[in-house]
Amino acid sequence: MKKYNILLYYCYTPIEDPEQFRYDHHLLCLKLGILGRIIISREGINGTVSGLRENCDTYMQTLKTDPRFATIDFKIEEHDQHAFQKLHVRVKPEIVHSDLHQVDPTQQTGIHLEPAQFKQLKDDEDVILLDVRSNYEHKVGKFKNAVTLDIENFRDFPDKINELEQFRGKRIITYCTGGIKCEKASAYLLEKGFENVYQLHGGIIKYGLEEGGEDFEGKCYVFDNRVTVDINKVNPKVISTCYVCGTECDRMVNCANQECNNHVPICEKCGWEMEGACSQTCRSHPEKRVYDGTGYYAKQMNGYNPYKGLQRPQSAQ
Repeated sequence: MKKYNILLYYCYTPIEDPEQFRYDHHLLCLKLGILGRIIISREGINGTVSGLRENCDTYMQTLKTDPRFATIDFKIEEHDQHAFQKLHVRVKPEIVHSDLHQVDPTQQTGIHLEPAQFKQLKDDEDVILLDVRSNYEHKVGKFKNAVTLDIENFRDFPDKINELEQFRGKRIITYCTGGIKCEKASAYLLEKGFENVYQLHGGIIKYGLEEGGEDFEGKCYVFDNRVTVDINKVNPKVISTCYVCGTECDRMVNCANQECNNHVPICEKCGWEMEGACSQTCRSHPEKRVYDGTGYYAKQMNGYNPYKGLQRPQSAQ
């Protein structure tokens, strides 16, 4: 068994004093050696973090003992090291940026389908699988026959609602990485008059963990140092192509030109030939980093201090 866990989670629940909660939560993470990104707002919490297995257990138990987070659903993956280098606990207007401030998933959202239920329904004739993730995510991996949207960020989702009019009367099942985007996406569809709206509870990650990921094609983009992960243990398939030569490839690379930092699939051959760059322009750029064959560049710590910004809220002083 690997020593570290990676946790992916969210919970829509009222938090009356986000600043105070952020302060206390930051201290908890420091105490337990938890690293990652956590967003807190008046509407809830959203996080992806890593830590030693026993510390992650304590972290989860601590959150669940708070009545506000009693129903929180953690997606737990094993790993051999931290998946993050820093800790960021921030207060923002939303726990996932959507600009759908009027949508409250605690009041209305699509019917949650557990992975086993999703597996049973996904191939039905009147079912539409709707990927609500961004282009760079679904281009490297998506469910077989899923409908994808041309969006750069989730906040663009409402602008695409007209493209979904053709599916009125169908059963629409939304899905995303861990489930959080679906809470608001499915709620927004209901708000716009769509009736048979469902969502994959726990997202792609939970489906892979519990049901083996059947019919998820490609890899799943994740927001940690792993970049992408394998989901499908049943009938895997590569759907992405090398950005340079067009051959079948799911090897994700950060462009060596740090001013570009384009994150795209590049095969090993092109990686070496292009010195890790995504174009000839980037290859000759003065800011190009040294390519080591991985295409992954550790972020500079730049004097990182885990206590930076940990200022006690005025209300608690």
